[in-house]
Formats: sequence, C-alpha cells, structure tokens
Amino acid sequence: MAPVPQPGMSWRRRAHLVIDRGAGDDLSVRLVHGGLVALIIINVAALVLESVPSLAAAYGRAFYWIELVSAVLFTLEYAVRLWVAPEHARYRDLSDWAARRAYAMSPPALLDFLATVPLYTALLGYGDLKILLLFRLLRFFKLGRYSPGMASLGAALHAERKALLACIVILIGVMLLSATAMHFVEHDVQPEKFGTIPDAMWWAIITLTTVGYGDVYPVSVAGKLVASLTAVMGLVMLALPVGIIATAFAQEIHRREFVVTWSMLARVPLFSGLDASEIAEIMHALRARTVRGGGIVLRPHEPAHSLYFVASGEVELVAADGSRCLDEGCYFGELSLTEIAAVEGGIAARATVATKLLVLDPADFRLLMLRQPELAAHLHRLAAA
Repeated sequence: MAPVPQPGMSWRRRAHLVIDRGAGDDLSVRLVHGGLVALIIINVAALVLESVPSLAAAYGRAFYWIELVSAVLFTLEYAVRLWVAPEHARYRDLSDWAARRAYAMSPPALLDFLATVPLYTALLGYGDLKILLLFRLLRFFKLGRYSPGMASLGAALHAERKALLACIVILIGVMLLSATAMHFVEHDVQPEKFGTIPDAMWWAIITLTTVGYGDVYPVSVAGKLVASLTAVMGLVMLALPVGIIATAFAQEIHRREFVVTWSMLARVPLFSGLDASEIAEIMHALRARTVRGGGIVLRPHEPAHSLYFVASGEVELVAADGSRCLDEGCYFGELSLTEIAAVEGGIAARATVATKLLVLDPADFRLLMLRQPELAAHLHRLAAA
C-alpha cells in the first residue's frame, strides 16, 4: 500500500516523507530505499569485477552503462535531498536556501556529492585518474544512511574515539618495546632480520596483530621468550578495542532509544515534572504498535483510551475544527491517573505513512502505579499542582 498523503500536502513534503522520513512499511518507501540499496551494491560489485582485465575487456560496455545510469540516479537523489532539506526538523528555522546550504555541508550530503564525481570527471577527460576509484568506492558508505545499526556503530566509534586512540598509542608503545627487546637479543644471531629496531618493528607488528607471516622469527632462546610475551600481549591488544566498541555500541542503542522515548514522555504535561529515573519506569509500560500508511489509529467519536507517541512516521489528527499532522516525538490521546479518559471529542487519527507508535495503556499505567507507590504519589502531587 502506498502512502496516503493528507489533503493539501505539498510535493516537497511528500518527497521528504518517502526519501527521508518513511517508516519503511509503505510500498513507495520500500521501492525507493530498496532500489537505492540495490544500486549501491551493484556499483560496488561492478567496481570490483571491473578490476579483472578479462571481465573488463568482455563487459566493458556494461560497466560503462552501469556507471552512467548510477551517476545519473545518484545525482537525482542528491538533487531531491537538497530540495527537501527545508523539511528537516533541524533546518526548519532557516530559510529554504539557508537550509539547503546547511544540508549541503553535512557529511551525508558531502558523501552523496563525492559519489557523483567520477562520471563527470570522466566526461572532462580525467577518467584514468586512479583516485576516482576511491570516490566510486565511497558509494558503499551510503548504505549507512539506510541502516540504523551502522549509524549507531558510527556514533559509538565517535563516542569512544579517545579510548580507541589510547589503544592505538598503547599498541605503538608495546610494538616499540617488543621490537627493541627483539633487536637486543637477536641482532647478533640474525643481523639481516633484526639488525635495526625498524627491521624488528615489522616482526613486532605482525606478531602483535596475530598475523605471523613466518618470514621473520626468532631462533635464540631469549628471542623465543620475547616472542611468546609479545604474542600474549597481542591477544590483549586485540581484545581491548573489541570490548570497548562492543560496549559502546550496546550503550549507544540503549541511549538512543531512551533519549527518544524520554523526550516524548517529558512533553506530556502530567510527566513533565518527573526525573529521568521516574520516566524510565513509565517507559517499561509502553508497548509498540505499527500502523500501515492510511491505517486508522482512532475512529471519529472513539474514546481516547490511551496515550499514543509517534516514534517514527506521521499521524494526521482530524477534528471538526480542522486537521493537523504530528510527526516524530509528538503525542496524542488522553490518560487519567485513576480511570480511562474516555472523552469523545470527535477526533480521528490515521497514519499518513507507515508509522510506529508507542502506546501507554491505562491498565498498564495503573499497574505501574500499584507497583511504584512513590511514583504514584509524585504524579498525584504534580496533577494537583
């Protein structure tokens, strides 16, 4: 089912919902995003296969057309993303052209721009530059835009950049120490391999990284002892950054989910006075609900039994006095501390695109109040105030 646009929605807004904000369950969103992912994979595969002389000679024209069509489509994607940039929440306070300039300088936009460079440089007669291969390979990293996991991994690496830099410094220090020790004990036995510390550094780095090509190895007893200690240190050096990245990745996913949900709950007047730990208790009572594009969330005159938070997508509220759209981070519905707020206000709610909701049901809310009397007392005090 394709997205059902609300009446009066501009073409720019529709394009934004499809290319940037779609929840992924609509046919148009799946086609656009799936087509771009397939195009990136085909490009990377063509780049790899084109490096084989026999394949380049046999299918050179096919590789050319893949590059031509891909560059045109990537250029079109880049132009559309520039066009819809004013629809981004972070740029809404800027004028249209200021928003586009700000977006054009962002890392994803720069990556999109570099992905289109190879074809146009080839048209200008610079197609033989080997550096263009790197630009073409940059298209692979465009996959990060369509993978929340890759985005979270990038955020985790950025958050732990100082710790990872410290790991590199330690690795260099251990390498220098091992190379110096091996040079000291082996330079008389194997002067051609360990005659200098720079020569020994090659052995040290391949031993620390557990590669061990076998082209350089100690023969003396002291050298074997140094090599054994270096190999053990190599295992530690590999485990350290892996543990840092794995822990940071898990924390980033948890942090992102918590921050998004916490910000939505904090907007509710009833919960606005709660601290992070109290809101975290309420978060456990939320349940997820997915609605397809055009799907009904609330029918006209249907009691609003719960609170609905828009996690992704967009919901249109239709009332007698008009309609309005709620996007990510907004909420609607009613919830009482003691009973269901079955208020029939003639409001209807439907998803304009595939939407993911977080729902707080009154039964779960009351159960939470029974389990957490201190939280219940706090909420009563806030409601009274």
